[in-house]
Amino acid sequence: MSDTSITVGTAPKLRWGVLGCGVIANEMAQALQLQGRIIDGVANRTHGKAVEYAAKYGIPKVYDEIDDLFADPAIDAVYITTPHNTHITYLRRALAAGKHVMCEKAITLNSDELAEAIALAEENGVVLMDACTELHMPLYKELVRRTRAGDFGTVNLVQENFGSFKEYDERNRFFNPNLAGGAMLDIGIYALTLMRLFMESTPCERLSMMNPAPTGVDMTSGLLLRNAEGQLGVISLSLHSKQPKRAVVSCDKAYIEIMEYPRADEATIVWTESGEVETVRCGERRLALCYVLADLEAAVAGDEEALAQMDVTVDVMRMMTDFRHDWNFYYPEELGR
Repeated sequence: MSDTSITVGTAPKLRWGVLGCGVIANEMAQALQLQGRIIDGVANRTHGKAVEYAAKYGIPKVYDEIDDLFADPAIDAVYITTPHNTHITYLRRALAAGKHVMCEKAITLNSDELAEAIALAEENGVVLMDACTELHMPLYKELVRRTRAGDFGTVNLVQENFGSFKEYDERNRFFNPNLAGGAMLDIGIYALTLMRLFMESTPCERLSMMNPAPTGVDMTSGLLLRNAEGQLGVISLSLHSKQPKRAVVSCDKAYIEIMEYPRADEATIVWTESGEVETVRCGERRLALCYVLADLEAAVAGDEEALAQMDVTVDVMRMMTDFRHDWNFYYPEELGR
């Protein structure tokens, strides 16, 4: 670890455990290393992978069983990084064991699962938080603050694109319904979260069209939403054709353009009357997971702004669930299989 570590957040530090050893778990370990910290314990369904992961990052504890992580009194918080469709299973066990939980997106498969997890967190006096990066990046906190202050006038329209080209393979997580595949939970969550951050209230009207992959999961879709204030959201998603990750928030006085928006640290504001261009830079893209972890620690310390993030998560999960129901698309777990 570096002698010149980065400081992110001012809340008391928690003792972290991680469940899973994939890409996000590696980013978490690296985020803590940047701050001169380490993960305190790791568990994984494949024990050997947990052993390798622990050796790589100097983690002192590897648990033989996942429940041993949840039961350890030396762990304050758990980051769940396993596939979407396993989240509710581990949320039930971690929250019931009295652990604070940061859960990777999508936090659950649907709104019913999320409501259950929130109730469990409240019952056990712990904090549950969604790891969707836009909730945590400093850029969005600053832009939303300025929006709420009226700097840009009324928000009228939010337009977003997100398209990735994934080779079709029914076995991989993007297209496999048994791994909670599909564009909505994988990339749609970013678009809907950003949209909701800038809207005054959650949309109450929606229209959409979806093209399924051969496995039935949503591969390409167009989403149109409107809230009670008349603010519109227009979103296009694809797992099988490349699009720029571009968001435009159109307001009376200016429009805000954000590229690579899931972990953005820069936005361009074009002022309507003068045509003047303003560049806003906040935070650093490379520290995305540092901000995620710091917000959970802040919420545990009682920070009201951090605690309020769950309101956005609830709205976004409701939208995703409603769209999938409109398409008559359900995961096997939702059908009792």
